[in-house]
Amino acid sequence: MHVRERGIYNDLLRTFSKKEHDLFVVSPLERRHKQKTNLYKYQRIIHLRVWSTNIQKTNWAEKGFTTVVLEYLLLFAIVKYMKQVKFDLIIYSTPPITLNNMVKYFKKRDTAATYLLLKDLFPQNAIDLKLIRKESMLHRFFKKTEKSLYLISDYIGCMSPKNVDYLLENNHEIAPSKVEVNPNSIIPIGADFSNENIALIRHEYSIPRDAILFLYGGNLGLPQGIDFMIKILSTIVKIPNVYFVLIGSGTEYAKLESWFKLIEPHNAKLIPSLPKADFDKLLKAADIGLVSLHSNFTIPNFPSRILSYMEMAIPVLLVTDLSTDIGSISESNGFGLWSEAGDLKSFTGNVKKLISSKDLRIRMGLKARKYLLENYTTMNSYNIIMKHFSERKYLE
Repeated sequence: MHVRERGIYNDLLRTFSKKEHDLFVVSPLERRHKQKTNLYKYQRIIHLRVWSTNIQKTNWAEKGFTTVVLEYLLLFAIVKYMKQVKFDLIIYSTPPITLNNMVKYFKKRDTAATYLLLKDLFPQNAIDLKLIRKESMLHRFFKKTEKSLYLISDYIGCMSPKNVDYLLENNHEIAPSKVEVNPNSIIPIGADFSNENIALIRHEYSIPRDAILFLYGGNLGLPQGIDFMIKILSTIVKIPNVYFVLIGSGTEYAKLESWFKLIEPHNAKLIPSLPKADFDKLLKAADIGLVSLHSNFTIPNFPSRILSYMEMAIPVLLVTDLSTDIGSISESNGFGLWSEAGDLKSFTGNVKKLISSKDLRIRMGLKARKYLLENYTTMNSYNIIMKHFSERKYLE
């Protein structure tokens, strides 16, 4: 990861930098990249990338090991490479939840304020997906770690109102006054929506010029409910004048790949992954963005990929569990249609509604872009965080 790249964390870092804060950023550099620990500077950002074992795109055993040892790798690297730095504000996110000892150490050493960006409710999500057994030794360990992280955080920013409700209902020791909504956010870019530009992009990816293009981009793992996504695919490819593109990687990618090899659909394509810039370019040519989550989730989620769809002013077709509220948010604000995961009839109805009217898609897309600009920008996230610390010396 380089802070020049686009994404919810890098965009927030660059926003802090533009507001003339001196930033010291620490992140894991997974062994799959075959690089050593390194330090570089970009604008007002000093970025320390610390060698670690893999935590993404690996098996569950290595992922679990890295989750446990990562904070110690980061802690020792900070002490070694940033020993002269005194931190005023520490901002950190989940996953992972296992950074509590590191945060506690620097909070005490530097009398620093702490802010948690809560992006993942672990270990409950692992229980929902049957990766961890409830009340097992592993569950109790992670639950204790989770609560410790919440308690050392001065403020906790949650992705949506339902995330706030869930956190407080299941952690009575947390003071409600320190919990707030601070959703995923980006620095929005403009887009060339000319017919000529869209035609060129579609030609590059062998997508019919006049087809209604559905696009899914993101992780392809257990949380995305791939079995139901295959049912979605099987439905959409039977509809005339539509095309479906899936872009991503993950533990369930092979299952999707097998379906494509078996069916050989003429109007769908599976792409392993794309650089962010290429994904954004293809997204400009899309008509509808898809969000998919597993039906088993009992915790609210907020897939960050929805921001990319909204940025490009296309409507969002959502398939999620009943706990997640991004579906109701999108419907009540006119930029998306929601179905419960597993309800193929409802999903098919929403598909037919969107493909039947280009005017509807345009109106919903414009509302998506407008809602993004009003609610999901990193400047908004910056203001939410910094309103708590306006009296502190590092804001002078």
